[in-house]
Amino acid sequence: MAKQAVLLLAHGTPETVEQIPEYLRNVVGGRRMPQHLIKEIQRRYALIGHSPLTEITLEQADLIETELAASGQPVPVYVAMRNWRPTIPDVLRKMRDDGVQEAAVLCLTPQNSRTSVGLYRSAVETEASGLRIDFTESWAAHPLLIEAFAERLRPAWKRLSAEVGHPVPVLFTAHSVPCRTVEASADQPADPYAEEARRTAALVAERVPEIPQWFFAFQSQSVSGGRWLGPTVEETLNSIAASGVHVLLLQPICFLCDHVEILYDVDIHFRAFAAERGLRLERTESLNASATLAKAVADLARQGLARLGC
Repeated sequence: MAKQAVLLLAHGTPETVEQIPEYLRNVVGGRRMPQHLIKEIQRRYALIGHSPLTEITLEQADLIETELAASGQPVPVYVAMRNWRPTIPDVLRKMRDDGVQEAAVLCLTPQNSRTSVGLYRSAVETEASGLRIDFTESWAAHPLLIEAFAERLRPAWKRLSAEVGHPVPVLFTAHSVPCRTVEASADQPADPYAEEARRTAALVAERVPEIPQWFFAFQSQSVSGGRWLGPTVEETLNSIAASGVHVLLLQPICFLCDHVEILYDVDIHFRAFAAERGLRLERTESLNASATLAKAVADLARQGLARLGC
């Protein structure tokens, strides 16, 4: 019987501010970036001190491995980063050295997009010589993923609503992508990402029906120009504040752990932007070491391993 394993893929993040130029070269495929953009990203990283994405992803892998073992399927779980270390080529090499022959591969981005999941898949398939792989492209509506987000949303919403004395609305956010990468063209259909992100938000809202009103926006558009998916969080905050709302709870529903686009974009930039408009903005705890998230990914891994074993 072939030796099986699970491979989790994440974006990656540098350990220090000094490593950011190298990291950004990886993100943009070696193209030159304007120095002012590099400096701005270094400033953001410096303000949060450190992005814990790698440490949290490794912790998630441990939880998933434990969950698989508890269900009678003890297989190793590896982690690789597309834009940083441990790199996809290095981890696949280690898997082969460890005798792995088949791997269920999952991207820790539930909503499928050519600019994220598609690139991860391409990177793995390029380096996967000698390995049979099963790649899960989308799990945006997995019931346990939805429940994991609801578990974070429900207590935060109840606590904030009780504090201010009335039910507060919720703003769900997902990472934006360039419009050119998701629009239909002559040789490819429209990308499913925007629809899947909105679907995740709607399903989470259904699990917490006491929420009186919710909104959706795309966050973290690039400062390098071009059209990106919207509405932006800033546009949405302007509209919400103008409607007379004074307290708002935000939940990102495409990020599975804390990193710069939560710790800076949400906790620093959006919170200050909202405050300038008389709007108090709070957010839910990230999924991070959620046991329910681990169960969701373990379930997907088992399905992938079963397909490989057919």
